[in-house]
Amino acid sequence: MYKLTARQILMVAFASAVFAVVGVIGFQQILNRLPFGSAATVAPLANITDPALATDEQNNIEVYKAISPGVVNISSTTMVRGFFGLLVEPEEGTCSGSIIDNQGDIVTNYHCIESVQKLTVSLGGGKKYPARVVGGDPDTDLAVIRMTELPQQPLTLVPLGDSDKLSVGQKVLAIGNPFGLDRTLTTGVISGLERPIRAQNNRQIEGAIQTDASINPGNSGGPLLDSHGRMIGINSQILSPSGASAGVGFAIPVSIAKRIVPELVRSGSIQRPNLGIRQRDVESLGNQAQLPVSSGVLILATQPGGPAANAGLRGLVETEDGQVELGDIIVAIDGEKTDNNDDIYKMMDKHHIGDTVNVEVIRRGRRMTVPVRLTQVPNSRRRGNGE
Repeated sequence: MYKLTARQILMVAFASAVFAVVGVIGFQQILNRLPFGSAATVAPLANITDPALATDEQNNIEVYKAISPGVVNISSTTMVRGFFGLLVEPEEGTCSGSIIDNQGDIVTNYHCIESVQKLTVSLGGGKKYPARVVGGDPDTDLAVIRMTELPQQPLTLVPLGDSDKLSVGQKVLAIGNPFGLDRTLTTGVISGLERPIRAQNNRQIEGAIQTDASINPGNSGGPLLDSHGRMIGINSQILSPSGASAGVGFAIPVSIAKRIVPELVRSGSIQRPNLGIRQRDVESLGNQAQLPVSSGVLILATQPGGPAANAGLRGLVETEDGQVELGDIIVAIDGEKTDNNDDIYKMMDKHHIGDTVNVEVIRRGRRMTVPVRLTQVPNSRRRGNGE
């Protein structure tokens, strides 16, 4: 049997240690280059005591000290159009955001950066750093911006939590910049889960987190945190007749951000399959038209060359005698009932570009099924704005 000498054993141990160190450093560098990589793998913060062992006041203080340096104040400049369509004076706006990686990527709300011409980011104090839009998704009201100039000191990353394991009554903390007041902390509880809210393009966002933590204008895009200092949501909306906090705020679950943000960083937009139709909910028509069904989605028009048109689906048609012939009414997709537009969007989110779906329609009183191959429709937000 071959025996190692003491010297050989020491050399093997030393070489193993070197390889281990190099491997860890290399792996960490790879993680830091991945969107959400380093933030998602941050271990429990050492400077936050286990909430079960700390007073509520101590927990508030520790979470704020640990996380607030990673919450930024976003200032945007948008040129608005006047009555005659001409660009007039610039309009200023402020929002919040969370730093998610060492490259200076920041997650925020899409409505904070829509149509911006200029972006700057403040990490507290008077200095502002230029930033640009990396990508945005109006359907989920999420966006990523990137600092084009980084501070000399290391960035504080906001660690990601798990929004799939939340409970009503659970403590939450919100850090943001309401009314431009840097890094303001408010606390509360989760007062509801699985709330449907709507993005500004009227698309439904499912599973929003409802909270009574005070959220005001300027908090949008900032993190909603659990008592361990982990981001569980991105503050997005308030329900208020006055426009100020009324104790009902909503945050987009971080589980949606984990799915959307990497693609935004990679390609600047989210490409979803689309039927390529203009449509109207049957229910919303009321007594305006006599329809064979009480629910479903009426096709008003099909996009030339789009999936629906290519498959032979039909929109409204004017006949030779000046009458309007109804378009197809979508009542199901792949066997799942389709009552309204929201149901179509949900079905599209389950599929990929290139998939084929079976669309069940009512045409001239007859029920029929049409296979439709899905293709992409370009999104409105591309990378590079706000530079």
